[in-house]
Amino acid sequence: MPESAALDWIVGNLAKPAGSIFLRLVFMAVVPLIVSALTLGVLEIGDVGKIGRIGIKTLLLTLALSSIAVLIGIGGVNLVKPGAGLSYENRLKLLESLPGQSLVQSAVENAQKAKSLSETIVNFIPRNPLEQAVNAFEGGLIPLMVFALLLGTAMSAAGPARVEPLKRLMEAVMAVMLKLIDFAMMLAPIGVAGLIFSVTATVGMDALKLLMKYFFLVLAALALHFSLTYSAAIAFIARRSPLSFFKDISEVIVTAFATSSSNATLPVALKVSQDRLGLPREIGNFVLTIGATANQNGTALYEGITVLFLAQFFGVDLTLSQQTTVVVMSVMAGVGTAGVPGGSLPLIVAVLQSVGIPAEGIGIILGVDRILDMCRTVVNVSGDLAIAACVAAWENRKT
Repeated sequence: MPESAALDWIVGNLAKPAGSIFLRLVFMAVVPLIVSALTLGVLEIGDVGKIGRIGIKTLLLTLALSSIAVLIGIGGVNLVKPGAGLSYENRLKLLESLPGQSLVQSAVENAQKAKSLSETIVNFIPRNPLEQAVNAFEGGLIPLMVFALLLGTAMSAAGPARVEPLKRLMEAVMAVMLKLIDFAMMLAPIGVAGLIFSVTATVGMDALKLLMKYFFLVLAALALHFSLTYSAAIAFIARRSPLSFFKDISEVIVTAFATSSSNATLPVALKVSQDRLGLPREIGNFVLTIGATANQNGTALYEGITVLFLAQFFGVDLTLSQQTTVVVMSVMAGVGTAGVPGGSLPLIVAVLQSVGIPAEGIGIILGVDRILDMCRTVVNVSGDLAIAACVAAWENRKT
C-alpha cells in the first residue's frame, strides 16, 4: 500500500505508539538498572578477590573471554557489513519515523564529531553523577557506568558490614527494575510487532534483508566463540577433552537454551559441575554463582555486533576510537547484564548512546532477539563452566 493514507494512519496511530510504549518501559529501567547491576557485580567480584588466587583468576579469565568475544563480533561486523546497503532515502524516512526525531538527528550528528583519546578518557570520569543520570540519553551513560564501577569498588574496600544497608538498597533497586523489565516483556509481542510493522511499512523489505544478515552473523559469531575459544581454554588450560566437556554439560546447554536465563540455569550448572565435571564444590559454587551475573561474554559479543550493525544501518561512520569504546563498554555491560530474559536490552541502549546511535533503533532487532537471547545464554553459561574448569585445573596443579 505505497503512499497510502490508511497505512500512514495505522503506522502513526497504532503501530508506532505500541512500539513507543514498549521502548519507553525498557528505557525507564536503564539508569537505575545500570547503577545497581554494575555496582553489585563489581562488589561481588571484589569480595571474592579477597579470598586470593581463585578470585583473581576468575576475574582475569572473565575479562579475557569477554574481550575475545567482543573482538570476534566486531571483526565479523566489519568484515560482513550486515547493516550496509540501505538507501539514503529509506534511511532518512526511517530516522524521521522513529520516536523522538530531534533526539535521533542530534545523536547522529554528534556521532560524527569524534573526540581525541585523551578527551574521551577524561570524559569517562563524571564530575556530578546525578547530572549524568539526568542527561543519560544525551551522552551521560558512560560516566554513569564508570561511577557505578567505582562505587562498587569503594563499597568492597569499605568492608561488607559497613556497606550492608547500601548493598541491600542496590539489591532492592535491581529487583524492582528487573520486575519492570518483566512488565515490558509482557507487552513485547505487541510492541515488537508494532516496531517491525513501522519499519517495514516505512522502508519496505530492504530492512528485513539486512536484519536477516545480522541474525545469521550473530549466530555464526556465537558458534565460533563457543566452539573455538572455549575449546582452546578447555584443552590448554583445563587439560580436558573439549568434546567430553561439552557432552558432560549438555544438560546445562539445553536448560539455558530453553529458559534464556543464566539465573534459572544456575542450579543445573551447580549440579553438573560436581556430578559430571567433578569440580571441587567450593570452586564450582563460587565461579558459577559470580558468573551468572559477571561473566556474560555471549551477551557482550551480541552487544558489540548489535551496536555496529545499527551504526551501519543508520549510516553512522564510527571511528577506531569509537569502536574501541564499543569494545570496552560491551565488556563492562557484560559484567552488569542481568541473567534474565531481556536483561541485556537496557545495557545495549547504554552502549548505543555512548557512540551517538539512535537508542530507538534497538526496536529494529527486537523481532529476532528472543532466538538470539536463547543462543547467547548457552554461550554465557557454558563460559561459566569453562572458567570453573580452568580455575580448578590451575588450583590442582598448584597443590
